[in-house]
Amino acid sequence: MRKPILLITGIFTVFFAVNTKYAGAQDALEWFREIQANGFVSSAYTYNFNRPSDSKNHIRIFDTDDNSFKPDVAELVFQKQTADPGSVGFRFDLNYGYSVPSVIHSAGMAQSNDFDLQQGYVSYNAPVGNGLQLDFGKFITHMGLEVIEGYDGWNYNYSRSILFGYAIPFTHTGIRASYNFNDVFSAMLMVVNGWDNVVDNNDSKTLCFHLGIAPWKEVSLSLNYVGGPEQDNNDRNWRHGVNAVLIIKPAERWELQLNGDYGNEEMGPGNGNVEWGGFEGVVRYALTDFLAVNLRGEYFDDGDGARTGTSQELWEMTLTPEITISEHLILRPEYRHDESSVGFFDDHGRAGKSQDTIALNAIFHF
Repeated sequence: MRKPILLITGIFTVFFAVNTKYAGAQDALEWFREIQANGFVSSAYTYNFNRPSDSKNHIRIFDTDDNSFKPDVAELVFQKQTADPGSVGFRFDLNYGYSVPSVIHSAGMAQSNDFDLQQGYVSYNAPVGNGLQLDFGKFITHMGLEVIEGYDGWNYNYSRSILFGYAIPFTHTGIRASYNFNDVFSAMLMVVNGWDNVVDNNDSKTLCFHLGIAPWKEVSLSLNYVGGPEQDNNDRNWRHGVNAVLIIKPAERWELQLNGDYGNEEMGPGNGNVEWGGFEGVVRYALTDFLAVNLRGEYFDDGDGARTGTSQELWEMTLTPEITISEHLILRPEYRHDESSVGFFDDHGRAGKSQDTIALNAIFHF
């Protein structure tokens, strides 16, 4: 942990030095008072009824280990928000754990299986119209329904969807411009190194776009795109991804989330044009302020084997009760069933078409 500590110290030192020179020590002290610190911890136990011979839960993203207790991630977030036009800020999310950091780790960063700088960027709210937000650095992707999870948001299910892990990227590094036109329309444009790359693997950049539409407070629609060459030392073969997310809250205690993904790549794995896609739906019902039930279903078509390494169709169903113990503590038991069109799973050492798991997840946040 020596390098992360030095990194934090260095960042604060730079910001303090710059602000002291610019506006004086008193102004710099006031600037530091606006820095916000938050934390998030997620730990879980997962059991696979297939009892796989390699003790791994296939097709899973973070909950990959069978019959094991594991601290998935501990996250510290430091940020200064840029609420007003003309303001300057930053954000960086430091992750440590035995699941999340190693999976989302970006190519080009210093190798560490347990540590990851999930986000790290400098922000400027340019005084243009309502305020043009400019971010420069590394940030989580705009694609998809589900998130990596942190203090400011987590998914309704503990395990991540197949689409989250295989259809879209995790993070991007580059420059991001966001603008809220009004309460209904918002847009974002990014120029980045690519999918999960801190250091670009070719001489081309990837373009990203987001359009948000919220006609009513109970309905929101997000349309997203990412496209660019992603193969090593290749600037010709493009990978495209499109995504749509619709969230509807039809009643006080009900919520419906719908997500669709499609992607293709020129001369992908197998030296041919490949494509993949799928959709998912999540239904949430809050029985009380302390107890909710979340049900997810999804389908993923990887007929070319470009994303999972096997030509197959996959679907899964996940049931996740959510128990709020206190303001900062949440428990989530979970049952999940995965199904494949081929013998993709390890079933007691033999090829099987399905797997069933149960899990118990605890979340602490502040």
